[in-house]
Amino acid sequence: MSTFKPLGDRIAVRPLPAEEKTSSGLYIPDTAKEKPQQGTVVAVGPGRTEDGVHVDMSVREGDRVLYGKYAGTDLVLDDEELLIMKESDVLGRLDD
Repeated sequence: MSTFKPLGDRIAVRPLPAEEKTSSGLYIPDTAKEKPQQGTVVAVGPGRTEDGVHVDMSVREGDRVLYGKYAGTDLVLDDEELLIMKESDVLGRLDD
């Protein structure tokens, strides 16, 4: 199994699966499914440096996050789909 460790202020996110059916019970065909905008953080980089000062990451592994529709870069690692993005692409954390 390969491990992936993001550099700088990048994170790796496992997108949540796309909705299979609507709230009214209609099934959504694959061609009409929206790209997921929520996921679970699986790896976090060390942070960034601004003006010589280290800035820690504000998200941690295991956090559920909301991100922009077209954010990040798709990556398949050991048959697992991941999304690699900068921390600034994250819109917020979702708390249960």
